[in-house]
Amino acid sequence: MKTAGQGGGSEDAGGWPDVAGDTALTIKVPEADPLVRAGFPAHVTVLYPFVHETRLDAAARRELSGLFAGHEAFTLTFAEFGRYPGVLYLDPWPHSPVTALTKDLTRRWPDAVPYRGIFGAGLAPHLTVANSEGPETQDAAYDALQAELAPRLPLSCHVRAVQLIVWDGERWQDGAEFRLGHAPAPGL
Repeated sequence: MKTAGQGGGSEDAGGWPDVAGDTALTIKVPEADPLVRAGFPAHVTVLYPFVHETRLDAAARRELSGLFAGHEAFTLTFAEFGRYPGVLYLDPWPHSPVTALTKDLTRRWPDAVPYRGIFGAGLAPHLTVANSEGPETQDAAYDALQAELAPRLPLSCHVRAVQLIVWDGERWQDGAEFRLGHAPAPGL
């Protein structure tokens, strides 16, 4: 999942060893789609990578459903920008509901190491806005983009579910959706 400064889906495309069948758990943020320039829908990663899709049998899916049902729905507010090398992102607040989900998942599936350990213990929750600039151009380009987008902030997103996505070898595809506890059905 190329949210921290990477583009494609193979090791040659930036050091990420994604293979067909890899999965991730994300929070969709359609409210932020108009701001994203990174070439993928707006989302906050809960856990990338998760487990290979061949390990997601009915029992594992039931376990995931139970784990997510044990967490209340919550609201994320995006009011400030942040930067990682090569990345302009929105900082979701509060971080704690997302990090609680990640901790519960990695406690149950300890072999699911956030970002394959590339960033140590992982990255703080974030929503990638842009990730195509190199060191020579990122400051000017991201300063301009941030100035353009800042008047559209803050924005908020009520999180009712976590989306399982699957890498098909070329792009990420929607898999299952897991509802958070006491999350009302859409439209209610």
